[in-house]
Amino acid sequence: MVRIGESDATHSTVGSAAAGGDARRIHVSAAVIRDDEGRLLMVRKTGTTAFMQPGGKPEHGESASETLRRELLEELGLDLHADALQSLGSFTADAANEPGFLVVADVFDVDIGGQEPVIGAEIAELRWVAGTDAAHLEIAPLAREYFL
Repeated sequence: MVRIGESDATHSTVGSAAAGGDARRIHVSAAVIRDDEGRLLMVRKTGTTAFMQPGGKPEHGESASETLRRELLEELGLDLHADALQSLGSFTADAANEPGFLVVADVFDVDIGGQEPVIGAEIAELRWVAGTDAAHLEIAPLAREYFL
Protein backbone atom coordinates (compact mmCIF):
# COMPACT_ATOMS: atom_id res chain seq x y z
CA MET A 1 0.00 0.00 0.00
CA VAL A 2 1.21 3.46 -0.83
CA ARG A 3 -0.32 6.65 0.51
CA ILE A 4 0.07 9.56 -1.82
CA GLY A 5 -0.60 12.94 -0.28
CA GLU A 6 -1.93 16.06 -1.93
CA SER A 7 1.56 16.81 -3.24
CA ASP A 8 1.83 13.29 -4.73
CA ALA A 9 4.86 12.57 -2.54
CA THR A 10 5.24 8.80 -2.23
CA HIS A 11 5.76 7.35 1.23
CA SER A 12 8.06 4.39 1.81
CA THR A 13 5.41 1.85 2.81
CA VAL A 14 4.67 -0.49 -0.10
CA GLY A 15 2.30 -3.48 0.00
CA SER A 16 2.58 -6.83 -1.75
CA ALA A 17 0.94 -5.99 -5.07
CA ALA A 18 2.73 -2.67 -5.35
CA ALA A 19 6.11 -4.20 -4.55
CA GLY A 20 5.95 -6.48 -7.59
CA GLY A 21 5.45 -3.49 -9.85
CA ASP A 22 3.11 -5.44 -12.13
CA ALA A 23 -0.22 -4.66 -10.50
CA ARG A 24 -2.76 -2.86 -12.62
CA ARG A 25 -4.53 0.16 -11.17
CA ILE A 26 -8.22 0.88 -10.75
CA HIS A 27 -8.99 4.57 -10.15
CA VAL A 28 -11.99 5.39 -7.95
CA SER A 29 -13.44 8.04 -5.69
CA ALA A 30 -14.35 6.93 -2.16
CA ALA A 31 -16.15 8.45 0.82
CA VAL A 32 -15.36 8.57 4.51
CA ILE A 33 -18.78 9.02 6.11
CA ARG A 34 -19.01 8.71 9.90
CA ASP A 35 -22.02 8.72 12.19
CA ASP A 36 -22.28 10.45 15.57
CA GLU A 37 -20.62 7.42 17.21
CA GLY A 38 -17.61 7.61 14.88
CA ARG A 39 -18.54 4.47 12.93
CA LEU A 40 -17.63 4.33 9.24
CA LEU A 41 -20.33 3.76 6.63
CA MET A 42 -19.44 0.63 4.65
CA VAL A 43 -21.20 -1.01 1.72
CA ARG A 44 -21.06 -4.43 0.14
CA LYS A 45 -21.72 -4.34 -3.56
CA THR A 46 -23.85 -6.98 -5.26
CA GLY A 47 -21.82 -10.08 -6.16
CA THR A 48 -18.97 -9.27 -3.75
CA THR A 49 -18.05 -10.34 -0.22
CA ALA A 50 -15.96 -7.44 1.12
CA PHE A 51 -17.33 -4.30 2.75
CA MET A 52 -15.85 -1.09 1.40
CA GLN A 53 -16.33 2.63 1.43
CA PRO A 54 -19.05 3.92 -0.88
CA GLY A 55 -17.93 5.34 -4.19
CA GLY A 56 -16.86 4.14 -7.59
CA LYS A 57 -15.18 4.69 -10.93
CA PRO A 58 -15.33 7.95 -12.85
CA GLU A 59 -17.27 8.42 -16.04
CA HIS A 60 -15.56 10.21 -18.93
CA GLY A 61 -14.76 13.83 -18.06
CA GLU A 62 -15.78 13.66 -14.38
CA SER A 63 -13.62 15.08 -11.62
CA ALA A 64 -13.03 12.95 -8.52
CA SER A 65 -15.59 14.92 -6.49
CA GLU A 66 -18.18 14.79 -9.30
CA THR A 67 -17.70 11.03 -9.48
CA LEU A 68 -18.26 10.65 -5.76
CA ARG A 69 -21.34 12.87 -5.69
CA ARG A 70 -22.88 10.86 -8.56
CA GLU A 71 -22.02 7.51 -6.98
CA LEU A 72 -23.41 8.51 -3.57
CA LEU A 73 -26.68 9.56 -5.19
CA GLU A 74 -26.95 6.36 -7.26
CA GLU A 75 -25.82 3.93 -4.55
CA LEU A 76 -27.17 5.49 -1.36
CA GLY A 77 -29.68 8.19 -2.33
CA LEU A 78 -27.46 10.91 -0.84
CA ASP A 79 -27.87 14.21 -2.69
CA LEU A 80 -24.85 16.32 -1.76
CA HIS A 81 -23.58 19.77 -2.65
CA ALA A 82 -19.91 20.03 -3.64
CA ASP A 83 -19.02 21.79 -0.37
CA ALA A 84 -20.07 18.66 1.60
CA LEU A 85 -16.89 16.92 0.35
CA GLN A 86 -13.43 17.65 1.73
CA SER A 87 -10.46 15.97 0.05
CA LEU A 88 -8.33 13.71 2.24
CA GLY A 89 -5.91 12.92 -0.60
CA SER A 90 -5.11 9.90 -2.74
CA PHE A 91 -4.65 6.45 -1.18
CA THR A 92 -3.51 3.18 -2.77
CA ALA A 93 -4.17 -0.38 -1.55
CA ASP A 94 -4.72 -3.87 -2.90
CA ALA A 95 -8.11 -4.15 -4.61
CA ALA A 96 -10.63 -6.11 -2.55
CA ASN A 97 -12.39 -7.96 -5.36
CA GLU A 98 -9.81 -8.09 -8.16
CA PRO A 99 -6.58 -9.98 -7.36
CA GLY A 100 -3.47 -8.48 -8.91
CA PHE A 101 -4.98 -5.00 -9.04
CA LEU A 102 -4.40 -1.92 -6.92
CA VAL A 103 -7.14 0.54 -6.15
CA VAL A 104 -6.05 4.18 -6.31
CA ALA A 105 -8.71 6.18 -4.48
CA ASP A 106 -9.32 9.90 -4.27
CA VAL A 107 -10.84 9.92 -0.80
CA PHE A 108 -13.16 12.57 0.60
CA ASP A 109 -14.51 13.22 4.07
CA VAL A 110 -18.25 13.61 3.44
CA ASP A 111 -20.83 15.41 5.57
CA ILE A 112 -24.25 13.94 4.79
CA GLY A 113 -26.04 16.25 7.23
CA GLY A 114 -29.34 14.73 8.31
CA GLN A 115 -29.70 12.44 5.29
CA GLU A 116 -30.08 8.70 5.85
CA PRO A 117 -28.32 6.42 3.37
CA VAL A 118 -30.55 3.81 1.70
CA ILE A 119 -29.55 0.85 -0.45
CA GLY A 120 -29.63 1.73 -4.14
CA ALA A 121 -27.86 0.73 -7.37
CA GLU A 122 -25.22 -2.01 -7.05
CA ILE A 123 -25.48 -2.20 -3.24
CA ALA A 124 -26.41 -5.47 -1.52
CA GLU A 125 -25.83 -4.32 2.07
CA LEU A 126 -24.78 -1.28 4.08
CA ARG A 127 -23.70 -0.98 7.67
CA TRP A 128 -22.01 1.37 10.11
CA VAL A 129 -18.73 -0.22 11.22
CA ALA A 130 -16.61 0.54 14.27
CA GLY A 131 -12.94 -0.43 14.34
CA THR A 132 -13.77 -3.22 16.80
CA ASP A 133 -16.35 -4.67 14.37
CA ALA A 134 -13.78 -4.99 11.60
CA ALA A 135 -12.28 -8.17 13.07
CA HIS A 136 -15.55 -9.99 12.32
CA LEU A 137 -16.09 -8.68 8.79
CA GLU A 138 -14.35 -8.95 5.45
CA ILE A 139 -13.18 -5.36 4.91
CA ALA A 140 -11.53 -3.97 1.78
CA PRO A 141 -7.82 -3.24 2.32
CA LEU A 142 -8.26 0.51 1.63
CA ALA A 143 -10.74 0.93 4.49
CA ARG A 144 -8.98 -1.48 6.85
CA GLU A 145 -5.51 0.03 6.39
CA TYR A 146 -6.42 3.71 6.45
CA PHE A 147 -9.86 4.47 7.87
CA LEU A 148 -10.84 1.91 10.54
